[in-house]
Amino acid sequence: MKKIHTEKAPAAVGPYSQAVVINGMVYTSGQIALDPETGELAGETIEEQTEQIMKNLMAILEAAGTKRENVVKTLCFLTDMSDFAAFNEIYARYFTEKPARSCVGVQSLPKGAICEVEVIAAV
Repeated sequence: MKKIHTEKAPAAVGPYSQAVVINGMVYTSGQIALDPETGELAGETIEEQTEQIMKNLMAILEAAGTKRENVVKTLCFLTDMSDFAAFNEIYARYFTEKPARSCVGVQSLPKGAICEVEVIAAV
């Protein structure tokens, strides 16, 4: 098992890795909209936060030696399901291959984030 770390994505805010690679697959930890340079949330709107999350995930995938086209599954968490359509607009620009996905509403997320996404991809 190989642990993935890149300075182009925010450092873990707990005892976990940004991602791990095992048996030809990469599993990312959930990403919230933290700016990797400041450690602060990047924006307040669903659009701003989703855009930052996607940038973070793309950096982690690159560090793992893969790319967005190899994503097979995403798991998405929203604190307000009325943001679903706006979230999907940004999401669809990144995941044009349409991987399998779960998207659920949650009560709260770390640091006051309003969405979180994790991915599973082939390496």
